[in-house]
Amino acid sequence: MNFLTYVLHVVGSGAIAYYTARQIRDPLTRPNTLAGFQLAESGSVPFLTKLSQRAGGEGDEWLAEKLAKHAADETRHGQIFAHALKQLNKQVIDFKREREKTPEEKPKEQQRSPFFDAFFKGYSPEQLKPENMEWNVFLASTYILELDASKDFVRMANVLPEDEPTSRNLKKSLLSVAQDETGHANYLYEAMMRRMPANQVQQLVDEWRTRKVNALIAFTSNMLQGKDKPRSLVTEGAPAETPADSQPQELAAV
Repeated sequence: MNFLTYVLHVVGSGAIAYYTARQIRDPLTRPNTLAGFQLAESGSVPFLTKLSQRAGGEGDEWLAEKLAKHAADETRHGQIFAHALKQLNKQVIDFKREREKTPEEKPKEQQRSPFFDAFFKGYSPEQLKPENMEWNVFLASTYILELDASKDFVRMANVLPEDEPTSRNLKKSLLSVAQDETGHANYLYEAMMRRMPANQVQQLVDEWRTRKVNALIAFTSNMLQGKDKPRSLVTEGAPAETPADSQPQELAAV
């Protein structure tokens, strides 16, 4: 990673840390933030499950087991965030039902976000399907996302007050999620080390770190221009879970 990319990474990470911490601490924005996490965590489960099956079919049982555990962890994370919303008497909007009411908006909703457009620049949606995605692309891109997420969840947990039960319980949950994300980053890095020399792993990690920096710049630019305003993800009520197939594609993180 060159010096400029490193500086942009530090600045961008700090800005995102401030933004997410503010969003999770503010009672008005906390529900929408939790809903976004629920959708992203739960939305990755089918993708990871298919990758696990693919790895097993290719004879890599070690990776298949790690991916299966990753999927199980993300399922639990989705339940954690759903429960946190329930404590606030909120639930994630059923986007599948909303699309049925307004089908003309469906194409727009299924577009990737500016962040992921920049992060996966040069890759078509077909290339990013679990049956087609190059293993090195998956391992390195997801390693960067999981590593950063582990730190972000710790920062968010640390800004929550401990003087009332709901925030205190959410803080414990966020720290638990952060620990899992660290474990995911560790196995993804090990998987890369199993496949290539250390210097190639570093080159790959640097490439996807640069992509992450560029993606954050694209995301921030859209936010500042008012092109990517946060959408409402919650409604009143507290259901048991959110159906996996009701999640908008742009919120399903890899």
